[in-house]
Amino acid sequence: MCQPKEILVDDESKLTLRGLQQYYVKLEEREKNRKLADLLDALEFNQVMIFVNGVRRCRELDKLLQENNFPSMGMFGRLPQKTRNERYEQFKSGAKRLLVATDIYARGVDFPRVNIVINYDMPKDDDTYLHRVGRSGRFGTKGLTITFVSSQEDVKILETVQSRFEVKVDELPEEIDVSTYMGS
Repeated sequence: MCQPKEILVDDESKLTLRGLQQYYVKLEEREKNRKLADLLDALEFNQVMIFVNGVRRCRELDKLLQENNFPSMGMFGRLPQKTRNERYEQFKSGAKRLLVATDIYARGVDFPRVNIVINYDMPKDDDTYLHRVGRSGRFGTKGLTITFVSSQEDVKILETVQSRFEVKVDELPEEIDVSTYMGS
């Protein structure tokens, strides 16, 4: 061969999102809404994706955020296709900055402005965790992920994520240096 090229692919068992800061918050279920509002008030962001488990949960959280003057938008599978397309375009263009979503948007979409992902509900497994958090910190950019942990099952999934992907997910500190998750 003349001038062969060697291509190395990372081991898929490792989480390779290099620019992504990952944290968890241990809290009771009833404390999630207050913590989410506090985070949205305190953090600087371009766009935020908030993942929940289930359509009803998505609708309720989106409604609560809007009632509290957070301009959010919900995205879930039971929406008519036309509505999904409209909301996709609004978020993609940056017209909307907060998206509450089920796992319909955990894979296969790229929103370059998303720099924060919040797992309001712990995903059901480590693969889904990887795909959700991968919505930020993409293609060499910086990002931040915060996962709410509110049950023993959540703790087990987080432990599995850390073990399988050889990554340390630390407890959320009081303050986060903005430069670690904003900008490229």
